[in-house]
Amino acid sequence: MTYRPEVLDELARHGLAPKPDTAPERLREQISDLYRVEIRKLRDRCRAGEFTTRELPGHVVRLRRRYPLLSIPVARWTVLP
Repeated sequence: MTYRPEVLDELARHGLAPKPDTAPERLREQISDLYRVEIRKLRDRCRAGEFTTRELPGHVVRLRRRYPLLSIPVARWTVLP
């Protein structure tokens, strides 16, 4: 399996380096797990008073922009040989 270069770049940003036999679905699960951890941290920071609930959506949007692969179907992460 050959991953698109831009996908490999995004995966590397999150500390992931797939092997040719690594399933894209598995990588997506890992990225999703990382995103959920980050979103929970945001929630906790908001609850702790670091920012208001009105500011929370802006933080969520900025966080989501750091995870663009979650918006791309895994079928488009690879190229056919």
